[in-house]
Amino acid sequence: MQMLIKGGRVIDPGVLDSPADVLIQDGRISEIRKNGKGTGTGLAAAGFRESAGSDTVVIDAEGLVVVPGLVDMHVHLREPGQEYKETIETGTRAAAAGGFAAVCCMPNTFPVNDSASVTRYIIEQAARCGPVRVYPVGAISAGLCGDQLAEYGELKAEGAVAVSDDGKPVADAQLMRRALEYAGGIGILVISHCEELSLSGGAMNEGPVSTRLGLAGIPNAAESIMVMRDIALSELTGTPVHIAHVSTRESVEAIRAAKTRGAPVTAETAPHYFTLTDEAVGSYDTRARMNPPLRAEADRLAVGQALADGTIDAIATDHAPHSQVEKEVEFDMAANGIIGLETSLGLGLDLVEKGILSLEQLIAAMSKNPAKIIGKSCGLAAGMPADITIIDLSAKYTYKARKGRSKSRNSPFDGWNLKGRAVYTIAGGTVAFDLSKEV
Repeated sequence: MQMLIKGGRVIDPGVLDSPADVLIQDGRISEIRKNGKGTGTGLAAAGFRESAGSDTVVIDAEGLVVVPGLVDMHVHLREPGQEYKETIETGTRAAAAGGFAAVCCMPNTFPVNDSASVTRYIIEQAARCGPVRVYPVGAISAGLCGDQLAEYGELKAEGAVAVSDDGKPVADAQLMRRALEYAGGIGILVISHCEELSLSGGAMNEGPVSTRLGLAGIPNAAESIMVMRDIALSELTGTPVHIAHVSTRESVEAIRAAKTRGAPVTAETAPHYFTLTDEAVGSYDTRARMNPPLRAEADRLAVGQALADGTIDAIATDHAPHSQVEKEVEFDMAANGIIGLETSLGLGLDLVEKGILSLEQLIAAMSKNPAKIIGKSCGLAAGMPADITIIDLSAKYTYKARKGRSKSRNSPFDGWNLKGRAVYTIAGGTVAFDLSKEV
């Protein structure tokens, strides 16, 4: 089967930004040819013809933007073990609807993904029922217990792209050092959940809002202290470290300084950290409870600036589905986390609308940058896997969590008016999402 995407504005960050046609054959990009309006230079003008009854799929992308398939390097698919919250099937369908052609799933499942058998199960299940690519992330420590390392060689051999104890920090600095040494020796990425547990016993950000609500607070230092430690360990071992879900200005400053020194550190943030502040907790709204917590306005602005200047490399959702039972309780008893796969692109495009990022910067942060960090190919060029997202920048809509593809509904963006969304998601040359076919 072949597919022709014609008439769109093709953006491959750092490579191409032009009207062009894209031809896909056998799951890969076969050709990209610029198509200036009225010049007759596209693929169709060059002799390509789609005849009635052929197996060619033609997508008219006039007025749309064609970009590398988005990559979310931080999601929780909950399978195996917590399928009442999410499954690989429902999570990947939500991902496809959000424009993501690939996602990395965190290891805090039941059982924990600390073994070859669990990694294999995730990959096989994704191949059976997932419309997009799934890249498993294995555990740093066995059982996420923080006392001995998992077998990274086995995890990598089965398809894991990184290791992380996400949801829990590696509290023992010596164990984290050994994790970096082991990972560096076999070439697998370490993703760090930076949290100093002795400082993080609260329910929300420490500040005037937590004082007003009478809730125990979590200071910025609970994150930034561990960011500084893991940067130091990365420099000690010479092994790259990736800092997950950056939320504070102090963490941004530490990462920026490390990059200036040439330290092998990369970082991500999530849309809620550049969109919301701790004011979103309002009257104890548990949809605004997460870890790390929503911070102050100065932190929100610092995160946006860090994306603009490249201190933070990637935008990841930290998609964390929970059931109503776990969210509709007292604020300090509620589970941490929000869903985000179907709102990430729209919220990111708001940064473009406000002039904080260029469109090319946003696309890089949501596609090529995360792919590069996990060691995967991403881009629009002949021979590349046909992972492509087609975006309508002008589409205006109201996000309604109850109509989402995720099993869970825990989103503080429910009812928000957004502008810009994926209309097609293509993974491996197959259409994983087509907005025109949605009810």
